[in-house]
Amino acid sequence: MSADNQADALTQVSRPSRYLGGELGSICKLEAGIEVRMALAFPDVYEVGMSHIGFPILYHILNSLDWAAAERVYSPWPDMEQWLREQQEPLCSLESSRALGDFDIIGFTLQYELSYTNLLTMLNLAGLPLRREQRDEQAPLIVVGGPCAYNPEPLAEFFDVALIGDGEEAIVELVEAVRRGKQQGWDRRRLLDELSTHEGFYVPALFTVDYQDDGCLAQITPLKEGYTMIRRRFLADLETAPFPTEPIIPFMQTVHNRVALEIARGCTRGCRFCQAGYIYRPVRERSPQKVKQLIDSALANSGYEEVSLLSLSTGDYSCIEPLLQNLMAQHAEDRVAVSLPSLRVGSLTEGLMEEVQKVRKTGFTLAPEAGSERLRTVINKGISAADLLTSTGDAYRLGWRLIKLYFMQGLPTETDEDLDALIELAAQVKRSGKGTGGNDVNVAVSTFVPKPHTPFQWQPQIGIEETLRKQSLLRDGLRKKKLRFKYHEAGLSFLEGVFARGDRRLAGVLERAVELGCRFDGWREHFDFAKWQQAFADCNVEPSWYLRERGEDEVLPWDHIDCGIPKKFFQLERQKSLSGAATIDCRGGDCHACGVCDFETLRMRLSDTGNLPPVVEKTAAEKPLDEELKTRVRLTLSKTGRARLVGHLEYLTMFQRALRRAGLPIRFSAGFHPTPKVSYLEALPMGVASEAELIDLELLHPVAIDHILSSLNVQLPKGFKIIEASIIPWKAPSPSASVASSRYRIPLPQPAPKDLSERIDTFLQAESVMVTRLKKGREEQLDLRPNLLEITLIDQELELNLVKGSPLLVAASLLKISVEEVRRLQVRKIGISLKGSPTE
Repeated sequence: MSADNQADALTQVSRPSRYLGGELGSICKLEAGIEVRMALAFPDVYEVGMSHIGFPILYHILNSLDWAAAERVYSPWPDMEQWLREQQEPLCSLESSRALGDFDIIGFTLQYELSYTNLLTMLNLAGLPLRREQRDEQAPLIVVGGPCAYNPEPLAEFFDVALIGDGEEAIVELVEAVRRGKQQGWDRRRLLDELSTHEGFYVPALFTVDYQDDGCLAQITPLKEGYTMIRRRFLADLETAPFPTEPIIPFMQTVHNRVALEIARGCTRGCRFCQAGYIYRPVRERSPQKVKQLIDSALANSGYEEVSLLSLSTGDYSCIEPLLQNLMAQHAEDRVAVSLPSLRVGSLTEGLMEEVQKVRKTGFTLAPEAGSERLRTVINKGISAADLLTSTGDAYRLGWRLIKLYFMQGLPTETDEDLDALIELAAQVKRSGKGTGGNDVNVAVSTFVPKPHTPFQWQPQIGIEETLRKQSLLRDGLRKKKLRFKYHEAGLSFLEGVFARGDRRLAGVLERAVELGCRFDGWREHFDFAKWQQAFADCNVEPSWYLRERGEDEVLPWDHIDCGIPKKFFQLERQKSLSGAATIDCRGGDCHACGVCDFETLRMRLSDTGNLPPVVEKTAAEKPLDEELKTRVRLTLSKTGRARLVGHLEYLTMFQRALRRAGLPIRFSAGFHPTPKVSYLEALPMGVASEAELIDLELLHPVAIDHILSSLNVQLPKGFKIIEASIIPWKAPSPSASVASSRYRIPLPQPAPKDLSERIDTFLQAESVMVTRLKKGREEQLDLRPNLLEITLIDQELELNLVKGSPLLVAASLLKISVEEVRRLQVRKIGISLKGSPTE
């Protein structure tokens, strides 16, 4: 896509920063020596995909190879998809705007079954045939990975190869094979045959699937001798695994906008519903020393204000308390918060909770999953109501005001009595906070979806009617207890269940759903169950058949995918669940012979505190300001090129993070949520460039102007530049209060109005010029005339001099076109006049 076309598109869509690229930390390798180019494709919107921890790891591994390049692409929001189709433009990568179909490899991550239509839409927008058999030798190799790749069969007709398991080492083998194939002139069949020799690579074309008359699978037949099972790839040691410490810093607010570090991979709790707990075994921990080293580097290179310690159960990390104490003590002075997003009742100690509560008390989340002790034993949750209530009582006493509880409905053997117990347990949680000053409880309930490679993979899933009945029972019961209730829509859970345990016959349904317009099915505002019902009907597929109970002797669609745990172990666990027997966590007890460890290379790897540096208490409280040293600096910043499409709030966040990375001695406000003492001009309209944005900094002590300029400019993304800096009086007016007027240039549309001069005269002679504008969804009347000082025609451009307000509204009124059409003219702010200056 050309730069002009991209700029035109971005002025017409919502959240243009989704498509800008050029973020600090992104890598664009345009040199001729690149032999393999891979697009890392996330089948959801940018702000979701940028929060995924796996993509940055693969991105940096690939870009560390001299001969390989990785770029990113995300699902375009429907308004951008519409623009691409209307303009017949292909979907392109963020880094180089290369058309997706021009890459050697397109690698999709499969995090969620309801993203499958987005994957097919992205292929279609790339101009590629959806089905593998319809693509030619010049088409990119289509690769999938991620948790849903453990049953990739609903997508098997569309991709070339699936990577099963950990990707850090396998991704290099993938691009090496493609490189060798290009050098030696392999055809696609030869390349796939080569990949099938590497552990973890599943080539669906090398298997056929037959079905019985009743619809069940008859057999899965390998077409290559010796290629009968695809064993998952394992990363033996997380300690030595690569992790990027120079993250890509998005302009926009993403779902998880922070330093996110995986401190451990795998879980041994053995919750029988949890696919991740089985497919990521064994537990492999990073040492606290390595964690601290990576976090220190990532914070310095990102400017983030928060660190998140990630794991399936962060509280189970062997040295979580000393690590947390060390990190919080070290970074408190820098006002960096440390959060634990995954806490478990069984791992919550008093000391851990006291550390966590120092960060913030906005919400405390726990997942009992089931209301009764009996049902928690069935699912092997391993927590008691007493432990839960002790934890929630402690949380309320430590200052939390809101407890969030996550449950599931429709679990195996569940009865209405179990749902009544759920309601009562939530009410007991609320009562555990009585007398503490606040005891709100939010109850979120999702519908249980059986997943492959779990003991419950044979269990039935409840249908829509039963889902709605249970939700109604819970809604009524929780309302009586004055508890808030949130739930997952029945149609979404139904569809997730169909594809979670689906087979290759669903390919036609997916194609038809995409034709009917299904996109972003995991987003409530876009999910259209009626279209899905039509797709199933058009393909003569009964979707509820996929929710049925499976026989343990039945051939399952994923039986040729080896997650490392044998089927017989899952069968034993299923039998134990139905008999009410628990399986104790093997982390501190006996081995349960799940089969995943070889106890040599592949084994549980736990950490100890070792040589973790001693905790040195620091305080975030600001020292009294030295009146002799306090300094105020005014910066003039330009915002040009694609940077003009960065929204105002995104601009503020971007600049504050640049300040952190630059290490300037910024003053902070007082209070529980201190903010840097930085002042800005009023917001520029989206799409307006500027050569004269003012920013005031309050510094604790003087810093050389040259150092401020150089240290900040190196931290600013392309399109932003500090062009001037000066020391101003401490009590000088703020930037907004200092500006008398601003000058804007607007290129005229072609052909320009012949009577424009007369329009200008009429406008200037008028006492008022009333226009209607939308503000927060409501129409309001606005008089443009009082804020307009001058209008001049200069070289086929309008120059406006405004006291305040938007130049877009004035230009739209003069040119008799819409504000959006003016926005596409590339308006720019060329200067300001300061109050008290000779030009005022």
